[in-house]
Amino acid sequence: MKRILFTSSLLLTASLCCAEHNQPPAGFTALFNGKDLSGWYGWGTKDPTELWNMTPEQRAEYKKKSVEGGVVDAKGKAADDYINAHWKVENGELVNDGKGLYLTTDKDYGDFELMVDYKMLPLGDSGIYLRGLPQVQIWDYTEESKFKLGADKGSGSLWNNKGEEGKFPTKRMDKPFGEWNTFHIKMIGERVTVTFNGEIVVNNAPMENYFANAKAGYKAFGKQPAKGEAKAEEKKPNGFMVDPAFPRGPIQLQTHGSEIRWRNVYVREISGDEAIKELASRNADGFVEHVNGKDLSNWQGAVENYEVKDGAITCKTGKGGDLLTKEEFENGIIRVEFKLPPAGNNGIALRTPLGGHSASDGLELQVIDSDGYNAKQAAAGKKGLEPYQYHGSIYHCVGAKHGYLRPAGEWNFQEIEVQGQKIKVTLNGTKILDADISTFDRSQIAHPPKGLDRTKGYIGFAGHSDPVQFRSFKVKNL
Repeated sequence: MKRILFTSSLLLTASLCCAEHNQPPAGFTALFNGKDLSGWYGWGTKDPTELWNMTPEQRAEYKKKSVEGGVVDAKGKAADDYINAHWKVENGELVNDGKGLYLTTDKDYGDFELMVDYKMLPLGDSGIYLRGLPQVQIWDYTEESKFKLGADKGSGSLWNNKGEEGKFPTKRMDKPFGEWNTFHIKMIGERVTVTFNGEIVVNNAPMENYFANAKAGYKAFGKQPAKGEAKAEEKKPNGFMVDPAFPRGPIQLQTHGSEIRWRNVYVREISGDEAIKELASRNADGFVEHVNGKDLSNWQGAVENYEVKDGAITCKTGKGGDLLTKEEFENGIIRVEFKLPPAGNNGIALRTPLGGHSASDGLELQVIDSDGYNAKQAAAGKKGLEPYQYHGSIYHCVGAKHGYLRPAGEWNFQEIEVQGQKIKVTLNGTKILDADISTFDRSQIAHPPKGLDRTKGYIGFAGHSDPVQFRSFKVKNL
């Protein structure tokens, strides 16, 4: 009887212990239910666009086989890295033996907060993939053979970054083996903040696109070519930049090297309005707002073609032209909040002379519902946008990265930085254009705008008949 009571007591204690975990705090959703692997499939260090490019039927079949087995390699051999072969649930914990595919969420995420606990054995080398990208690093900080890679600096950094920002943690916060560690990760746009065991170890650093970097010749763990060994590069288009982090993607729990356990895996999706509020609060000092919410008294140019509606400057339907500030702008930062109607088209005028046209006499940065516009053109049997016409592009000159706009009808936050001939555009927290006009090969530009040779001019809006709204236009001169 005593043995039965003792066993029952142990089971009750374990049950109560498990019940305390995997219960999300307010506003969060549990990615792991504490009981089974529902909501997850298997994927490795592999470009998620391969999965996204599958048909729905192919994707469903792959996900099922990645969990239960049946996936074959290029040679037709059955793979043994499927989820059920290497993952299990034990006492309310996800347990992996250090091998196999990574647990990958069925759902893709844009901006989010993630909370997760883990406990790892020695010689482990794991991580957390954000939007399918490696990774928030987890490794054995005592493994001397990896000190040259930075293991001694500790876990929590964006170690696969090529740039220095975020590549190593600001402080080593790993707990001793056998103890639980806690991550609190926030990602808005391409920017990531990692709080590890209560300490911020990565602060608002960009997560680079590992797969785009690899295509461009860089891998953090690979041997880099010595000077003089690099292959001759092909001529790149003006303003070339490596693709940034995906706008959406899955969260993955990576495993490698030794047993690792996970629990309390929670996520909270961040709304567009919340993201804008945070983006606008960063380094906010020194900006002057040019939208007063009432009238256009501090603007010049095509004033009669714009109006203030619900506090936002709006281009009148069927009207257009350049609405410009009354002060010239040379170097500085412009922050603009805008909302596009379906297929809506406008622009940000830069270096525009009074009486001139932004796209030809100055510079115009596209503001356009690129997908909606293309769909409208296709429905009419017409050609879609050229690369230099997508949102964020320098019209006629350089195409920006596509896919980072919010859906039509939602507000967007964009930052434009101008320093001499260098122009950067960051949309909703992700850099989509980084161009140095002084390096342009103008033979690539069929109609070079005169603004390429200007260093200053007026700034504002370049309307094209659609009721695009601008509720904020802040300027900081540098």
